[in-house]
Amino acid sequence: MSETAKLILGDETFELPVFEGSEKEKGIDITKLRATTGGYVTLDSGYKNTGATTSAITFLDGEKGILRYRGYSIEELADKASFLEVAYLLIEGELPTKDQLDKFKHSIEHHTMVAEDMRKFYQAFPHEAHPMAVLGSLVSSLSTFYPESQNPNRSKEDVDLTIHRLIAKLPTLAAWTYKNSVRHPVVYPNNNLEYSENFLRMMFSVPAEEYKVDPVIASALNKLLILHADHEQNCSTSTVRIVGSSQANLYASVSAGISALWGPLHGGANQAVIEMLEAIKADGGDTEKWLAKAKDKNDPFRLMGFGHRVYKNFDPRATIIKKACDEVLDKLGIDDPILDIAKKMEQAALNDPYFKDRNLYPNVDFYSGIIYRAIGIPTEMFTVMFAMGRLPGWIAQWKEMLDQKQPIGRPRQIYTGANARSFVDIANR
Repeated sequence: MSETAKLILGDETFELPVFEGSEKEKGIDITKLRATTGGYVTLDSGYKNTGATTSAITFLDGEKGILRYRGYSIEELADKASFLEVAYLLIEGELPTKDQLDKFKHSIEHHTMVAEDMRKFYQAFPHEAHPMAVLGSLVSSLSTFYPESQNPNRSKEDVDLTIHRLIAKLPTLAAWTYKNSVRHPVVYPNNNLEYSENFLRMMFSVPAEEYKVDPVIASALNKLLILHADHEQNCSTSTVRIVGSSQANLYASVSAGISALWGPLHGGANQAVIEMLEAIKADGGDTEKWLAKAKDKNDPFRLMGFGHRVYKNFDPRATIIKKACDEVLDKLGIDDPILDIAKKMEQAALNDPYFKDRNLYPNVDFYSGIIYRAIGIPTEMFTVMFAMGRLPGWIAQWKEMLDQKQPIGRPRQIYTGANARSFVDIANR
């Protein structure tokens, strides 16, 4: 571009190129800053103002509440597409034709089983092990069952096979993780079912009774997976890219993403919503009291599942999933005091000027936590559900990073430690 930014350091002025994206986003290109200025780097804790890459996968405008995958609005995709269609779109760049989708689904269905030897891993984990710890370990271990996946210079066909295997096996691994935690026998996949339906059946079937998949619940889960499928350069996605930049295999890279997602500041938000609601119930269920605490700037209590660090006006995903949440609760007719408290908190936040003025609206984590609880998914499995949805985005980002032949990630720092000093023998310390 002809536009440049000027950086003045003492008596010297340096011109830096300005890069503009397809949605008119602008960034100052500092790729050669250190070499040009004789050692200067930028300091940006948390990378809040740093564009680590260019990407053609997801566009997010937090000010306007816009989220698009490959140019398609999240509203249209959640309303009209299946999760596997969206997965194909993210990974391949275009919506599939019927023939392409049929082949993609057939390949996924062909690889839903996992090696029987992996069941020994489950037996070795204590039943109280956190599901994210188990899932991350098992995903990483897939590279030992498919050692050819560790070759960074494989053909597209080989890479596609690795991708399809991971998409196929993650629901099986996730459902078996739950079964292990309750010490129930595992349920093998039924590939006559759709992706979401197959997972629900593996989760909730027991030897004496086959789980009957409710289409309302399956539809809600399909939407949730789509809404979580990608969210540009967040903590876990950036982790997948930086691990993959070392040419680590896909399984290792996604395992690292699972670990990053596990953190309560990232994927654990919907779990925190339910824990907050349970705390309110344990205190007597007085929502007015807790809403007042949320308004008190001197009170450390904060509403979980309200507002968003990226979306400044509204979370477009929340608008979509609220409808699905209402449909699930109406269909199931559940009598749950936790869900009653959630409804009261939602209505208060939507109508109270204090929350409206500060854009503290219920976000996707608020509604997803309610849906998961309503359909019987344990709280500790919530982040596993997030990982299932985010998988296509992680894969797409990993693949894009390799296709662009991006260099290994290597952030810089500003050292603030001790200056050079001499070693002192222990007798004289």
